[in-house]
Amino acid sequence: MKTGTVIQFAPPRSEPPSFLDAADVARKLAPDMPVFCFSAAALRGRARLFIDSFPGEVSYAVKANASPDVLATLAETGMTLWDVASIDEMRAVRSVSTEARFHYHNPIKSRFEIREAHVRFDCRRFAVDCLEELDKISEVIGLSSDVEIAVRFVLKRETGSSAHDFSSKFGASETEAAKLLREAADRGYRVVLTFHPGSQCSSPAAYERHILAAHRIADHAGVRLAALNVGGGFPADYPNSPAPPLETFFQAICTSSERAFGPSLKLECEPGRAMVASSHSLLTRIKLIRNGNEIFLNDGIYGALLECAQVPELMPRIRTIRSGKPLQDPDQEYTIYGPTCDPLDVLPGRHRLPVKIKEGDYLEFVPVGAYGAATSTRFNGYGTRDVIPVASWIIGA
Repeated sequence: MKTGTVIQFAPPRSEPPSFLDAADVARKLAPDMPVFCFSAAALRGRARLFIDSFPGEVSYAVKANASPDVLATLAETGMTLWDVASIDEMRAVRSVSTEARFHYHNPIKSRFEIREAHVRFDCRRFAVDCLEELDKISEVIGLSSDVEIAVRFVLKRETGSSAHDFSSKFGASETEAAKLLREAADRGYRVVLTFHPGSQCSSPAAYERHILAAHRIADHAGVRLAALNVGGGFPADYPNSPAPPLETFFQAICTSSERAFGPSLKLECEPGRAMVASSHSLLTRIKLIRNGNEIFLNDGIYGALLECAQVPELMPRIRTIRSGKPLQDPDQEYTIYGPTCDPLDVLPGRHRLPVKIKEGDYLEFVPVGAYGAATSTRFNGYGTRDVIPVASWIIGA
């Protein structure tokens, strides 16, 4: 692999991967720049779990990872509906799936974006959380019964229920959501309710609470919903934030929806993190060890490790690789710095790694499939989106 050149997404690959795992990549390529190790098999497994087990229609939240490998793998697995937040995301999906349908669930859109989505990408679902956005959509595309308006509502976040609080930026109160729902229906649109319980949601009860609120909103508005979208938020498995089985969430959603609305209401979900997190690891290389307990890597918080710096409970597992094999010596605590000339570029906390670790060894971070590539910058010339297909990111699998 040629490193140090233009950083870009790797093109989708259909051939079998040439590498078994990240250790195999380290042994055969010895990359000096960080790389993502992508397991299409892991992604297909998660996609099938959602598609086969969720009691409704599944879309993928493209913002979690928009790399061509991910989008192409999901399209091949049977994903036809996509939750998007921008025109660029629609364009990326269409490049791998000409039959893609879109839910434009970013509640704030420019007039240009609304027009492009409607005309160029045939988008027929738009989210709103205020009257101003509904007015804008009506003015740009007119009133049409083949357009769906998804009213996004919000409940006060319960402490500890999720890693990211989505209630601080988007969502109408129950009262305002009922008014918006009624107004959208009166204008002739098909109406949907949607919510987001927060990223890395650990509690199935959070979905139940929102579904009961959705019933109150629809009942107060006096409208019949075309669908109920329960958002994303489904958890992935991290060392400091273990994920309950997804089936417990699906059962809670199904039971509470039938109790509130009966068995006929169409359900939708839009997983991002839970879909793609486990499909990637990040292979980094140690540039220097200082004072015996300070590690300097070739990637950091301005690269693929931004999110764990913001939310320490989402810190991935760290594995040490030397000569293509896991290093399992007795451990000690280290501080881990990224490569930039910025004092903020340090991972939170102290990390237990082998005492014999040395310059040139590799650290593999897993999982980083969600938001690792999506938030990587080129600050100071660092950061990567290079992707290497592997059979599995689980060493020795």
